[in-house]
Amino acid sequence: MSSIILFWSFSLAQLMLAIAMAISVYRIAIGPRAQDRVLGMDTLYVNAMLLLLTFGLRTGNDIYFEASLLIAILGFVSTVALSKFLMRGEVIE
Repeated sequence: MSSIILFWSFSLAQLMLAIAMAISVYRIAIGPRAQDRVLGMDTLYVNAMLLLLTFGLRTGNDIYFEASLLIAILGFVSTVALSKFLMRGEVIE
């Protein structure tokens, strides 16, 4: 009984994360300002990381945890670089 509940909860979580990713892609495409696009990209990488984590928990494979960690690190660095570029106009001083 608990495996059925776990299966459906992972399926529902993955569906909701996929919907959230679609909404953030919409924000990236339609966002009127550059700050909206950066926020959409930030949300997109967080949702992608969480989708990989739920997929890794569902399958029991460890490689998805490492991939989600890599996405988190690269997403954080890119968000900081884009924010610095929007504030100062250059990334490296």
